[in-house]
Amino acid sequence: MLVTGVESPAMVVISGSMEPALKKGDMVFVHNMSNEPIREGEIVIFRVPGGEHAIVHRVIKVRELRDTGEIQILTKGDNNSVDDRFLYADGQLWLQPQDIIGRVAGHLPYVGWPNVFIIETFKETVAQWQNRRSTAPEVVWVM
Repeated sequence: MLVTGVESPAMVVISGSMEPALKKGDMVFVHNMSNEPIREGEIVIFRVPGGEHAIVHRVIKVRELRDTGEIQILTKGDNNSVDDRFLYADGQLWLQPQDIIGRVAGHLPYVGWPNVFIIETFKETVAQWQNRRSTAPEVVWVM
């Protein structure tokens, strides 16, 4: 964290929402060491309250409210047809600077595919277990 300013300086892209700039399985390098304000066009990593994963998308609009000076940020995946408001917390129309984990500093194509495979296999296994769960008895581990 000392060098990059973020807990996880490398993250894996797990969807195609940022294609062609970033592809599923790419590893991105993240930093949060810049004192520069967030700018339109930058690729950032953000997390919304209650969200399962951090999201890597491009900033499409930044505005400062005149009366309060509050900075508001709107993001969108390059491969998505609409902005990210549907991903934000209920009732949230803009991200705040504190929602931004960091900025993408670079990426390595394909390096994250082992992580994608593990995540997708795990999700599939859980989904199969949940489908069978309705007919299976509850299991409680006793130590």
